[in-house]
Amino acid sequence: MRLPVVGYATDRRRIHPTTDNDRAVQYRTGMDRWRIGDVTVTRVVEIENAFRGTWLLPDATAEAVRSVEWLRPSFADDDGRLRMSAHTLVVESRGLTIVVDTGVGNDKERPDVPGWHQRSGPFLADLAAAGFARDAVDHVVCTHLHSDHVGWNTTRDNGGWVPTFERARYLFVRREYDHWAAAPAEPFEDSVRPVVEAGLVDWTEPDARITDEVFLDPTPGHTPGHVCVRISSRGEDAVISGDILHHPAQCAHPAWATTFDVDPEQARAARREFLERYADTSVLVFGTHFATPSAGLVVRDDDRWRFAS
Repeated sequence: MRLPVVGYATDRRRIHPTTDNDRAVQYRTGMDRWRIGDVTVTRVVEIENAFRGTWLLPDATAEAVRSVEWLRPSFADDDGRLRMSAHTLVVESRGLTIVVDTGVGNDKERPDVPGWHQRSGPFLADLAAAGFARDAVDHVVCTHLHSDHVGWNTTRDNGGWVPTFERARYLFVRREYDHWAAAPAEPFEDSVRPVVEAGLVDWTEPDARITDEVFLDPTPGHTPGHVCVRISSRGEDAVISGDILHHPAQCAHPAWATTFDVDPEQARAARREFLERYADTSVLVFGTHFATPSAGLVVRDDDRWRFAS
């Protein structure tokens, strides 16, 4: 199912500070491409680094991470730090270009996350190098509205925020939007509200179909309107996880909740259901934050699961 790597849009190696002020380990950035039936999925990386996992997953101590041997070398380093990625997946289906999750973004005020604060990265250039001009995007889908999934919804222009993909329709689940609109924070104000005010949003149900090959799958818990994105074409299937799984370590430890789960118990239940559904099948799982190689299969591992990439 996976195509050979087509190429890398960049060959840069950069150091980004991480949330715990450790010196980040920066891995290659660039682009991978897969085909699922007639659908093409392209990954364009914004940030890929390693950091102390307890910031995100309180149970992911260095010792606990090192005990899951299959995580190394792709998803953890020898010091027990988690390797993760912020990337966009571009889905091409039935002549439409669909951007799934837009990452962290540039110029955003994120003082609580040093590696995301006031970034000035080459993501848009990398996206163009992968073959996707901003004005060629038809739809933007956000699996949920956390700051690292909406950042490139907008760009800075003359001191304000304007939609990055001005030809696209942004698909927002209404329940998700209403949750964050009730107590708006900086990410909502700079990366969500501007596209609503520009009239570019289509309110959608959490099980909506974008094409006959690409559709949403409601998986609330991490956030109230969280969705995965399903792909089914010519007998081949894939799923984009969103944050139902932040890291492959949660295959081995599905009870590990994240710091940012709105409803941790519902998120745990959704994660277990996800792993049960896709384990030992041919469904290609794209981890929205999984480090390179990012896509693989869920397989049973005694009474747990592992991620085989």
